[in-house]
This record gives sequence, C-alpha cells and structure tokens, in this order.
Amino acid sequence: MKLTAIAAVARLSVGLTLGAAAAAALAQEAPKYGGTLDVATTNTAVTTLSWDLADWQATLQTRDTGQFYEQLFAVDLTKAKSRGGKYSFTIGGWQPTDAIRGELAETWNWTTPLTLEIKLRKGVKFPAKQGVMAERELVADDVVYSFNRMNTSAKRTQGYYDHVDKVEAKDKHTVVFTFNKFIADWDYRFGNGFFSGIMPKEVADAGAGNWKNVNGTGPFMLTNVVQGNSLTFSKNPVYWDKDVIGGKEYKLPFVDRVVHRVIKDETTQHAALRTGKLDILSSISAEAARELKKSTPELKWNRWLTTTANRVALRVDTKPFNDVRVRRALNMAVNKQEIIDKYYNGEAEMFTFPMHPEYVGYHQPLKEQPASVQELFKYDPAKAKKLLADAGYANGFSFKMQVCTCNPDQMELMPLVAAYLEGVGVKMEIVPMEYGAHLSAMTSHTNAAGYLTGIPDVNPTTSLRINFGKGQVYNAPMMDDPKLDARVAEANGERDEKKRQQMLREMTTYVLDQAPAIWMPAPYRYTAWWPWVKNYGGEMFVGAGRFAPIHARIWIDQDLKKKMGY
Repeated sequence: MKLTAIAAVARLSVGLTLGAAAAAALAQEAPKYGGTLDVATTNTAVTTLSWDLADWQATLQTRDTGQFYEQLFAVDLTKAKSRGGKYSFTIGGWQPTDAIRGELAETWNWTTPLTLEIKLRKGVKFPAKQGVMAERELVADDVVYSFNRMNTSAKRTQGYYDHVDKVEAKDKHTVVFTFNKFIADWDYRFGNGFFSGIMPKEVADAGAGNWKNVNGTGPFMLTNVVQGNSLTFSKNPVYWDKDVIGGKEYKLPFVDRVVHRVIKDETTQHAALRTGKLDILSSISAEAARELKKSTPELKWNRWLTTTANRVALRVDTKPFNDVRVRRALNMAVNKQEIIDKYYNGEAEMFTFPMHPEYVGYHQPLKEQPASVQELFKYDPAKAKKLLADAGYANGFSFKMQVCTCNPDQMELMPLVAAYLEGVGVKMEIVPMEYGAHLSAMTSHTNAAGYLTGIPDVNPTTSLRINFGKGQVYNAPMMDDPKLDARVAEANGERDEKKRQQMLREMTTYVLDQAPAIWMPAPYRYTAWWPWVKNYGGEMFVGAGRFAPIHARIWIDQDLKKKMGY
C-alpha cells in the first residue's frame, strides 16, 4: 500500500447477509459428515504460548483450548444472522443478554441476591485419554476444582474473583456460587470469559502444560501440534451437543477434523485461501479483500468492525507522559482522518474504543462527547506544538515505542504515525518485538514509555477495568487513578443496566479526556469462505476468543468441492 497515494474512499460491499428467508432455504440442505475443515483465525500469525489454563494467558490460549475445554455459557447460534437472527457474533468477549445459551450449564438462577445456583447438563462426558483418564461424566466437582485452581494460581489476574466467597458442589450436577458482592459481569468472569474453561483434575495431575495431556468435553480433541505450522483437532466421539436442521436433530460435530493453520505472512494466507488449502480465512484487510474478490469471485464474505483498535499506550508514570498536555499533544499531532481516508481507503471508523459501537447503550458517539474529547481526534499540529511548549518541550523529545511483528498492519501503520509526530518535533523510535516478548513486556509492566497495543475492549463492563485499572495486566499506560477504579467498580456493582450504562459512559469520557494513549481508528476486516463450507455465515465467536461450537456446526460439501476443482 502506498501511504502517499490520495486514494478515493472505496467501500466494499458488506458481503453475505442472510435474512430469514435465506436461512430457511439453507436449513433445507441435509448435513454431511466427514472431512477436514482448514481455518486461519483472526490471529493466525501466532501460536499458543501455554496449554495450562492456570497460566492465565488470554486470547490465543482460549482460541485453541476452547476447542476442547468448554464453559458454563456460550451464545445461542440460532440467533445468528445467517440463521435468521439479528446478531453477527463477531465480537470476541460480549454476549448479548438475550442470546446467552447454557453450554455446560443447563439452567441457572439466583436463589438469593448473592447466591447463584447452576444446574449442569447430565450425560456430558470427558472422552478417554490414554495415560491421562478414562471416559467419565462431567460433574459439579469439576467446576469447583477448575475455579479453585484458577483462583489459587500465582499467575491469576489481580482481583478477578474477589467477588466470590466460595464455590461448592451441592450435589453431583449442581454448583453453588456464593458471592460477597454483586458484579454485572459475573457471567463473563467464570462463565464465558477468557478464564472460564472447565478442566478435569486428571489433566492437571498428568501435566496441564503438555498438549498431549489436554482433554475436555468440547467437540474436538487436540491430536497434533506442529509448532509454528498447525494445530489439529479431531472429532470428540462422545460429544454431547446436537443441532436441529430442517426440523431434524443431528449429532455434532459434522467434520472429522479441524486444522488451525499458523501462517505469519498475509500473502501466503491469501494464496492458501485462493488455492483451496484454507476453507475459511477469518481476518482479511479491506485492500486484500478487494483483490481476492477479483481473483476468486466464488468466495463468500462477511465484513466486521474490529474490536482491537490500535492505540499507542503512553505510560503516564513516565516522563514526559506524566503530563497530560504532552499526551493530548501527541493525539492532535496525528491526522487520524487522513489515516482513515488514505491508509484504510475509508474502511475504518474514527472512534471505537474503549466502548465499541455495537455495545448499544454503552457506546456514546464521538459527536456526543464534550469538545475536550472531540479535539483529540482532530488534526491540529499548531495546538500540539503549543501544548508541548507549555509543558516544557518546545524542542520536542524522543521515546521508544514497542510494536509486535505479528501484526503486519501495525508494522506498516506505525512509520506513518512516526512521521506525523516528527512534524511537531517528537521522534518515536519503533522497536519491533516478537509476540511472546511483546506480550510479556506489558503483562510484566516493563513495557517502554510507548507501547502499541490492540487488546480488545472485550465487553462493556470489562473494558475500562482491564485496560486502565490499577495493577491490571493489560494496563499498558500504567494508569493509577483511584477515582476511575472506584467509579468503574461501582458501575459493575449496579444491577440496573440503564444506570450502569450511564455510569460507564461517563467514565469512558473521563478516560478519553486523560489521553493515556494515542487513540487510533479501527479498521474493518473481512472473513471469507468457500461455498462448500455449509451452515456458516461468518460467525466468529461464542465467547471470549472461542469458536468451537461454530466449527462443530459446519459441514463440508465434498461433492461441491470436487466439482469446483478442489
């Protein structure tokens, strides 16, 4: 992409949008069993860092362990747009209230304001795993064990389970959570979040960090790992779930195997899709999508707005970024509208973080924000220079900014940002880092004064806490604001959602005004798949980073694939 080119705004078609009639027609096709589903995920360039849930890794671990470690809740895929519903299910960590489905949980209810009782599905089984465990039923003790193991881990996220006094097995299939206070995202914390997988004790005893030992109740079993190349998941023969298609009930999963391809180079990803080596490619830039639509017109498409908006976190505990004037100046020095128009060719939105536009009721549009927030998104180098001079940096300064080599878009975008900053006398030295080192720098709070992050907002009740709360793992700006922490905690304890939404909107405005990062536009991305991939409409997540139930419902039309020459 030539950054200096004056490109006209060229928006692609939204792609496949199935209404109720189309979904009904789709439902008449009879599923076919067998075959392999080859996929490249939204973060296909990097591999899992740990298989042990108690290591408290996030997105990538859940992406892969989520194929076999199930959770208490997921989403109801019958409410997807491709099935006649209203949800796209492209948001990684938020499940709409009216679309939550019990996964391992069959029913749940509050028996008192602080006591939650969950009835587990009966007959859900862990498959036999040689050298690890015999086939057996999931029971309440497994949920209790998983919770206690996560809560006592030395690597646990600070304060994550502080709202829970105890978790007990009332009987074989009933789990009781006793809270010491209500929090609005209770279902996310230990139900459908990044740290919610249910793992049997036998796996921990055998060694949970060894991929050969992992075993869960999900639709697939991990059967092979080729480091840096692929992960192979085979059908769980005793999987419990079913799908109703055309009025008939079918046992899941349909495919025999799912293979996650690890492909670092985007050009190679696109070539693998074009040649049919990939059935689904989940994250494609708008520019690449335009070319693929020309070269491979048979592909089906879905367009979605990323929740991982780029932003250069500025450590507020480090000079010169301990001065809010400097942080605001850097925001005004970057021409964000030009980035949208020329870099993204119009395929981006200005304001999506820390409350994504799809969080209805929680997101307050930029035009409704106060002038002090709006000016952070306007290009004003003259005012930026004045703010820098007022802060004692009339001659500018230099700082290091760490970026992950795993994200080609970020690697290409940052030199442009650096050029804008040079225009006001600030030199940003870009420090490329491999994924593991880059993530470790933030989670250990040893990141540089500047740190490029795209940690998602996750969900509306979690975003402010995890990204800006004192001591939080993903708080790259190192904010330490008692007022913010107290108000966010108060909002999360509010049972009335309307009141909670208002409180979080106010705190979002407060954080934006503090400018602990250079706020950047968020691009649209595209998912593409071949017509032989059936019962699929571009859905990506059923919980935080998980998509196993989506893959379990896909079947491959082998006859169509052969007819198309693949």
